[in-house]
Amino acid sequence: MGKMLTEAQCATFERDGYLFPLRAFSAAEARGYRDALEAYEAGTGDAIHSNMRHKVHLLFRWADEIVHHPRILDAVEDILGPDLLCWTTNFFIKEARDPAFVSWHQDSTYWGLDPADVVTAWVAFTDAPVESGAMKFLPGSHKLEQIAHRDTYAADNLLTRGQEIEMAVDEAEAVDVPLKAGEFSLHHIRLVHGSKPNTTPDRRIGLAVRYIPTYVRQVKIDDSAMLVRGEDRHGNFELEPRPCADLDEGGLAAHAAAMERMIGAVYSGTDVAEARR
Repeated sequence: MGKMLTEAQCATFERDGYLFPLRAFSAAEARGYRDALEAYEAGTGDAIHSNMRHKVHLLFRWADEIVHHPRILDAVEDILGPDLLCWTTNFFIKEARDPAFVSWHQDSTYWGLDPADVVTAWVAFTDAPVESGAMKFLPGSHKLEQIAHRDTYAADNLLTRGQEIEMAVDEAEAVDVPLKAGEFSLHHIRLVHGSKPNTTPDRRIGLAVRYIPTYVRQVKIDDSAMLVRGEDRHGNFELEPRPCADLDEGGLAAHAAAMERMIGAVYSGTDVAEARR
């Protein structure tokens, strides 16, 4: 037995490359996180977008609380070990009856992290039934190593480069990943996954938290991450500070610096890197 996962659950993750559903917090607590996000959006008069959807744990205390949530960290520790960094967070929000989608891809394609011991915890702020554009996983595909991708920059694709794998996917082999508010899934950095548009009358809100053990290296750039559990004995990343308050001066500065690094890594080798700075 691990801190949260059973031996059988760990074996399932090793075999399939994913695990769900797992409960982080109650539906009422999930509603509280949604309310915090939407209070920010109401204050700006617009949905959270662009760089503000990324590295959000550096900006908001409530997002920092999620990446440090003990149930999420316990599950990730059972897979990756006790010394953990949060490399980034990314909001994946599909508005009601929205054409936005996520093409079939592997997370590892442009991230520059080595080795591929990286786990995403996808945390549901709202119910995410199949009809809302829930994720779909291709079981066992994390064992295929890195697959070639092509960039599409498609307007409705939620991925940074609209990247999609250059491999045919048999949809009949894919597994739907519906979640209830307050639940989360775990998946491996090389697992092939995607999602379809939201056809429901409510938003589908998920926060993807990317965890790495401290021995993982960034091979593209000098990078930063936040220590969330254990010790960092390797020093491969500049350690990021926790926010003292929502959108405080230190958090905004840390976020700006971290986004500069991330854009450099994710868009490396393209003309977009300079355009996005």
